[in-house]
Amino acid sequence: MHDHEIHSDACERVFAAAERLFAQHGYTAVTLRDIAADVGIRHASLYHHVPGGKEQLFIVVTERTLARHRQRLTHIIAETRPDIRAQLHAIADWLLSQPPMDLVRMIHSDMPAIDPVHAERLGRMAYEAMIVPIIQALQQAQQRGEIDHHNLGLIGGGILGIIESLHAVPIYAITQSRQQMAYELIDALIDGIGCRDRSVAPECSTSKHQ
Repeated sequence: MHDHEIHSDACERVFAAAERLFAQHGYTAVTLRDIAADVGIRHASLYHHVPGGKEQLFIVVTERTLARHRQRLTHIIAETRPDIRAQLHAIADWLLSQPPMDLVRMIHSDMPAIDPVHAERLGRMAYEAMIVPIIQALQQAQQRGEIDHHNLGLIGGGILGIIESLHAVPIYAITQSRQQMAYELIDALIDGIGCRDRSVAPECSTSKHQ
């Protein structure tokens, strides 16, 4: 094995460990010593891979994660049949197969701890990688006449938040798979949860007036 291959493999192990630990605990809670211990190398050795230290490492792995999400979500929308339900189900499959992207924690905890210029850039990347593909799928569905809403940006962000929140459901509270929960929530969003057949549920016709 060549030296550059050894170096590349070591970098990849560092990046993978950092990505996992930052996703689990957040930027402020993770130290370089934590990452080095996870990889099994000396703390000082990390600076060989990331001279800029923890902030540079966080930026690098966040960019990698967001690029992977953007590429995969764009591919899913392009390759799944033109049906918004099927596309959103496929998007849910992907998001639930990956470590959670806790965008709320990133905004309120991680980003304020790094350089504001980098924080703003990563924030834009997160929006473009995670939310824009969903909005584009919704826009295409609206053009096909499948859905109709005046604020697809709000709906796209809400869909992402709903799916990502399922990562936080504790094991003891799970009565069906996270995938099944995601499908059910997506279907409820598309179909609505209001009563439609008032002959079956006549209370629906009066509940609004009570």
